[in-house]
Amino acid sequence: MKAMLSTAPGGPETLQLTDLPDPEPGKGQVLIRVHAAGLNFPDTLIIRDLYQFKPQRPFAPGGEIAGEVLSVGEGVTGFAPGDRVLAMIGHGGFATHVCADAASVVKIPDVMPYEDAACFVFTYGTSLHALKDRANLRPGETLLILGGASGVGVAAIELAKAMGAKVIAAVSSEEKAAFCREVGADETLVYPREMDRDAQKALAGQIKDLAGPHGVDVVYDAVGGDYAEPALRALAWKGRFLVVGFPAGIPKIPLNLTLLKGSQIVGVFWGASVRQEPESHAANMAELSKLYAEGKVKPRISARFPLEQAAEALKSMDNRKAMGKVVLTID
Repeated sequence: MKAMLSTAPGGPETLQLTDLPDPEPGKGQVLIRVHAAGLNFPDTLIIRDLYQFKPQRPFAPGGEIAGEVLSVGEGVTGFAPGDRVLAMIGHGGFATHVCADAASVVKIPDVMPYEDAACFVFTYGTSLHALKDRANLRPGETLLILGGASGVGVAAIELAKAMGAKVIAAVSSEEKAAFCREVGADETLVYPREMDRDAQKALAGQIKDLAGPHGVDVVYDAVGGDYAEPALRALAWKGRFLVVGFPAGIPKIPLNLTLLKGSQIVGVFWGASVRQEPESHAANMAELSKLYAEGKVKPRISARFPLEQAAEALKSMDNRKAMGKVVLTID
C-alpha cells in the first residue's frame, strides 16, 4: 500500500509518499480499499500538531474516506467484501488502504459516487448539527455564514435553504460570492483579506444592510479572527452565534455585546457530539441521506488531486482558495 505520511510537524510540504506493508484488519475492523478521501480544514492543523488530537507519528492525515471493503476482522458482522462504504476515521485516509473500526463504517448506496461519499459526512454532519441541534434554526430566520464558500459553509447554505431560512454568505472574493449564489445563497458580501477597526465597522454595516432592521438571527462562523466581532454586532435580539472554526485565528469577543443583545455564543464540536450523543448523530445521518436522495444536498467538489499530490491539495485549503470540497482520488 501507499500513504502520504506526516513524519514531523509542519505544513503540507512535509508529507512523504511512502510504501508500507498491506494491512490486515484486526478484531472489530474492516479493511477498505480507498477510492476517495475528502479534505477538511482539520487536516491542515493535525499535521502541524495544532489540532485537538495529536496522533503518534508517522501518520497519514485524512479523516474522511470512501471505498470498497476487501476483508473484515474477527467479530465483524454486517459487512462483506465488495461492499461500498464510507468511514470517518480521524486520520489515516491519505492512503490506498485503511483498517477502520467497523463502528465508523457506513454502507453507501450504488447511486452515490465514491467522491461524493468521501466529501459528505464531515461537512454536512457539522453543519446540520450546528444549525439544527445547536442553533435551532427556524423557517423565516436569517442566517449569516462567514466562510460561505468553504466545505462546511456550502453545506450550511444548502441545509439552511432546506430548513426555510434566508441565507447571507460572506466570502473573500467575488468569485466565491458567485459560487455561493449558485449554491443557493440569497445574498452575498465580500469582506477584505485584512481587517482593521474601520473595516470591521464597515463589515458590520454591510451585514445589517443585508439583514434588515431585525438583524441576523444566527451567525455561522467558520472563519474566526477579526471577522467574528462585526458579525456578532449584527446579531438580532436573542441571536445565536455559532463557533465553528478559526482559519483566521481565535477571536477576542467583547462579552458586553452578548449582554446588550441577549445573545448566545454556542460552541459547535461535531466530533465530540458524535461520541457523546450517538442517537442524535444517527438521526442526523438518516436525515442527510434522505436530503441527498431528494437532491437537496450534494457535495460541491471544486478540485480533485491524485494521492501523490496531497500536499498541493492541502495547500489549496491553506491559502483559502478552495471552494466547496477538495478530494483525493485514489486508484
